[in-house]
Amino acid sequence: MTTRPLTVVKCGGNPAVDAAGICADIAGLVQDGQRVLLVHGGSGEIARLSGRLGVPQRTLVSPDKVTTRYTDPATLEVVVLALAGGVKPKLVAELSRLGVPAVGLTGLDGGMLRARRKSAVRAVVDGRTTLVRDNHSGRLGEVRTELPDTLLRSGFVPVVSPPAADEHGLPVNVDADRVAAALAAALGADRLVLLTGAPGVLADRVGATAGVHGVRPGAAARRAPPPPC
Repeated sequence: MTTRPLTVVKCGGNPAVDAAGICADIAGLVQDGQRVLLVHGGSGEIARLSGRLGVPQRTLVSPDKVTTRYTDPATLEVVVLALAGGVKPKLVAELSRLGVPAVGLTGLDGGMLRARRKSAVRAVVDGRTTLVRDNHSGRLGEVRTELPDTLLRSGFVPVVSPPAADEHGLPVNVDADRVAAALAAALGADRLVLLTGAPGVLADRVGATAGVHGVRPGAAARRAPPPPC
């Protein structure tokens, strides 16, 4: 029996991303007999909910200019609520409306995503490099494919988002782009599609303006920033 092609799609949370259009495209792939796993973020919903609840947002900038979300305990609650309670139900509902059987999951379900919590993060504050603690984010380590693989084989579209579970089984925020890439690799996907609000592959991640029309795998690896500490 031939295994149907698998596409992993990452739907970014930037308001510029057309989530309804992405769901329609996924429905087309499913109707063509392909398997699809959808990973999503939710930066826009996180920002909206943070403002509504009065939880200040803070961005950390590493010494090499990579920006990450500072996830203190209050922000982690907002992230979980925004992703699992806001963005995910809308995506599942839209897929269902299009006739696609979808199941919403976080990385906690079935122990699917395991991460190591970062005990401290290096960040530049007022021109000085400091160690920021009490950050509930993690570096993705292990992917357990039993649950998504079972759903895919049964004809469902898994809709996956952070958080992951840390070494103590507690939720930690992880990068959704890395989640999509890790799931694609672990499941042996035929295609990984990243749909974000960025204008493309950028030559300068600081200025975020100059696009790259093409890049070879080796050059892509050199361009990629190192994992944050």
